[in-house]
Amino acid sequence: MELAYRPTALVPTGVPGLDPVLAGGYAENRVHLIEGQPGSGKTSMALQFLMDGARHGELGLYVTLSETTAELCAVAASHGWTFDGIEIFEMVPPELALDPNAHQTVLYSSELELGETVRMVMAEVARVKPKRLVFDSLSEIRLMSQGSLRYRRQVLALKHFFLQLGCTVLMLDDLTSEQDDLNLHSISHGVLRLEQVAALYGAERRRLRCIKMRGTKFRGGYHDFTIERGGLRVYPRLVAADHHVEFAADIVGSGVPALDALVGGGLDRGTSTLIIGPSGSGKSSLSLQFVHAALQRGESALILVFDEVRSVFLRRAQGMGFELKPFLDQGLLHLRQIDPAELTPGELTAAVRDAVESDGARIVVLDSLSGYLNAMPEEHFMMLQMHEMLSYLNQQGVVTILVLAQHGMVGHMASPVDLTYLSDAVVLLRFFEAGGKLRRALSVLKKRTGRHEETIREYRISARGIAVGRALTEFQGVLTGVPTYIGADSNLLDETNGHGE
Repeated sequence: MELAYRPTALVPTGVPGLDPVLAGGYAENRVHLIEGQPGSGKTSMALQFLMDGARHGELGLYVTLSETTAELCAVAASHGWTFDGIEIFEMVPPELALDPNAHQTVLYSSELELGETVRMVMAEVARVKPKRLVFDSLSEIRLMSQGSLRYRRQVLALKHFFLQLGCTVLMLDDLTSEQDDLNLHSISHGVLRLEQVAALYGAERRRLRCIKMRGTKFRGGYHDFTIERGGLRVYPRLVAADHHVEFAADIVGSGVPALDALVGGGLDRGTSTLIIGPSGSGKSSLSLQFVHAALQRGESALILVFDEVRSVFLRRAQGMGFELKPFLDQGLLHLRQIDPAELTPGELTAAVRDAVESDGARIVVLDSLSGYLNAMPEEHFMMLQMHEMLSYLNQQGVVTILVLAQHGMVGHMASPVDLTYLSDAVVLLRFFEAGGKLRRALSVLKKRTGRHEETIREYRISARGIAVGRALTEFQGVLTGVPTYIGADSNLLDETNGHGE
């Protein structure tokens, strides 16, 4: 006899960002295991699941063997939640029964045999008949079982009973046993593991992984999440191949003819440009020239600032003749100051995606990656994350500018990380000495999407932006880090050069 297959309906998780990871949500009328050590966020995730059901008119039941109602209310209050549409069934230690103000029946789980405890839970679930159910936690059942065989049988009994009543169930496990019990994985329809990782410096990092979800093409790997007022927020791992859009392949200019000529007419949409050079060489100013030109054309831009505070960045831009406040007020410019010690890679990706997809940013500047990388030395897969982010931005038709500071000021220089192979164009900045003055030179090392000048040009940062001079052919030792100019001073920029050619 053939059995007709009917796709299982999906139930929203109530956690922002988690549904895309699970390809839609939890499977309806199935048991899912949420595991993680204490403090990893299981209770908040479970309450968000029940509250989402209450908003849709579905009755929820929270069965707690490990936390009191007062503790659950404290968690809810910290997030600004209420338990409207949610019932709580509490089984607590006997000493809490001494409270004369208790308004509900108190069951003493510590004095009950395992079978009686399970029967009481079943009786309460049968009475309430919830559509969504949370069982917290399995560790209590494990301790009372005193053996893996009995434990598995009791959990199976609960599973079959819950499914007969048509419940969508989350079972919480705090992993307090000496070793993980994989018996739960085999009998659960889906398994989510929450982790809290202590960083070498800065705030702890939280991440989750979907270990199993039957019949679903879920998004594997680790996904960052945060716990804020309002609950968990998940930042799904970015897969660039899922976000391709069609865009016009035009060229974005800087407003400085000589600079555009140097980079082959401008920066191509859907490409990334790396600006590298020593500290103080003008990397941020060069990127700001392209951003200001885009803003004047009416295009939206995003600048993520890692190494400067917002007020200093705006004051420096004003000193170049770029008044950015009107663009901020219009919503064209999105300027975000980043504290890299507090930011996870997932949050950074989410900030970029939100600016591109919601705010329509057409140019994105990361200034600079040096501070971000130095603040996160334990992020071994940062290069993979940057590859995905740049691929995503390129497929969205965004002009991306990466700023990277090299170690040292003069002489031999080294980059903290090699991003040249990820970038479509590389602009190199250097100091040089001529006529007893310190000057700046720039050149383009590569451009994948077309030809570029192979010359070296001097540039100056002035109150009118970036001024770029004619090609300087009388240079020696540029790539050594200490270029020497042997030409005539008349070929160099002076204070009245304006923007050069």
